[in-house]
Amino acid sequence: MRLNRLLFLCVAAACLALAQEQQPPQAGPVEILPLDQVQAGMQAVAWTTFSGVTAEPIPVEILGVMRNAFGPRQDVILAKLGGKAQRTNVAGGMSGSPVYYDGKLLGAISLRYSQFSPDAIAGITPIENMLEIDEFDRSSPVASKTQDGDLAQAIWGLRDAAMPGIDGQARPIATPLSFSGVHAGVLDVVGGYFRSQGYSVMQGGAMAARSMKTVDPVGHLNPGEPISVVMMSGDMSATGLGTVTYNDGKKILAFGHPMFNSGRLEAPIATADVVLVLASQLNPVKMANADSIVGALRQDRHSGILGVLGESAPMTPVHVNVRTYGDNDNVLTTKQLTYNVIQNEKLTPQLVVLALYNSMFGMNEFAEESTFRLNAKVDFEGDHDFEFRTMLSDSPTSPAPAPLLIASAFGNRLFRVFNNTLEMPLMENIEVNVDLLPKRRVMVIDQVWVDRRRASPGDEINGKIVLQPYRGSRVEKDFKIRVPDGAPKGRLVLVVGDSSAYNQRRLALGARNQTLSLPETLSLLNQERRNDVIYVALTDRSPSAAIDDTQMPNVPATTLNVMRSTAQGRMALERGSALAETEVQLDAVVEGRRALAIEIQ
Repeated sequence: MRLNRLLFLCVAAACLALAQEQQPPQAGPVEILPLDQVQAGMQAVAWTTFSGVTAEPIPVEILGVMRNAFGPRQDVILAKLGGKAQRTNVAGGMSGSPVYYDGKLLGAISLRYSQFSPDAIAGITPIENMLEIDEFDRSSPVASKTQDGDLAQAIWGLRDAAMPGIDGQARPIATPLSFSGVHAGVLDVVGGYFRSQGYSVMQGGAMAARSMKTVDPVGHLNPGEPISVVMMSGDMSATGLGTVTYNDGKKILAFGHPMFNSGRLEAPIATADVVLVLASQLNPVKMANADSIVGALRQDRHSGILGVLGESAPMTPVHVNVRTYGDNDNVLTTKQLTYNVIQNEKLTPQLVVLALYNSMFGMNEFAEESTFRLNAKVDFEGDHDFEFRTMLSDSPTSPAPAPLLIASAFGNRLFRVFNNTLEMPLMENIEVNVDLLPKRRVMVIDQVWVDRRRASPGDEINGKIVLQPYRGSRVEKDFKIRVPDGAPKGRLVLVVGDSSAYNQRRLALGARNQTLSLPETLSLLNQERRNDVIYVALTDRSPSAAIDDTQMPNVPATTLNVMRSTAQGRMALERGSALAETEVQLDAVVEGRRALAIEIQ
């Protein structure tokens, strides 16, 4: 055993000495070593970057081929790394490091087998698998549906998650996700969420500048050099780090495993400068700074990522204005932040939530006695948009911090937009205003009075709503509602309430309907009622129906029978139809519901 180890070290030293005489690989055509020619005992060389940009050689001993180890017909070449990699272990950021035998490219380091083993055991994705990534395939996996509240609970519930590992188990090398401009407390919360997805999360070092410059790609991203995938830039940045495997002068392949397994993925790709490879048996990782944009990522597939040099990827500007108000409604502080996020059905909502949560983090001027108010507008290509307004007060019983909950409420609406099955949305701009208001602004509907319980068509009913605020004297609000000229004789019901019941029905309809187009989805979101408004409606007993994004009151029974058979899965029925409606604006979260009978003569 000792003799074999000594022999390996001697051979590795000889290979390393030979490799050091070589120049790092450059962009351009390269000869491929087919998998059927790979044999145990081969002494190969991998190239990766330990400091700066220039790739360095490390000796590689081929141990054999593991059949179907990474999925059906996804063979993995098993190898032992020497040189510096023997000290650092198989580190995050090495994903994609090209491996050559006799000048022929055989694959990319992509998997890590050992955690507490004395050997640095890696899995190599055969280059044939990576070359199969089809740049013309624009398909994307169907994103999972996410309902209101799920995103915040997922992030908060996984805040302490760690990346599990078992020696001998093949798993993709953890992609380092670097966040700059992020509060440590925010990263403590969201870090667990990303770690649970298999990523190595770290603070800082991603991109110090507010915006990255674009440069000529010639001479950049050679095989073995680090590559950054830019997911967010601006006042906060988020980048993923890996290594280039192949560069033919126009297209590049990297990672050797998926980044997010998003299929079609548009994101800027940039050069990177490695500062340090942190050696660790538990979680070794490269620490690097993203530098200059040189192209765009196009594919994120099982066997690697594919980018095109010299091209660009669309990013959406997100403008966040954060204000703190005093007791007299005077503005105490103002903060304006700008971010740019990639457009992807799986990632964009999460990144926007992270940006908003980070923008609001530390706003604790009023401790728990405070309320957050959010106003947001999203502009889409094709003159489409949707607006969202909500308020949320801090509460000791909340499942997560109020800033995370209110940011997630907006993120969940973005999930609904991206989850429409007919059209991929293209966001042009996101504008968000967040206000921190003193006191816990919550009011409960206590009583409702009207000046008459009998009325005729055309009459105006005057009413008063009595509200009980959190810690304070009761508040009275007046309203007026007119009985329509065509109102039927008999009993009508005056309903005075918050938005919850209506929104729950509409959200349920949108979740069930699998055929909503983008305009219909946006229309449905724009119909969502606000939680700082009291809604007053005069209703009768005739049923109403909601189909797609359209509300249909007073539907005849014969029509309903036809609609049940033709609009199955797209329709929701409600008891009662609104004959007249009015609203009462508040600057507080309203809760409760009251109903009064009105006799029409």
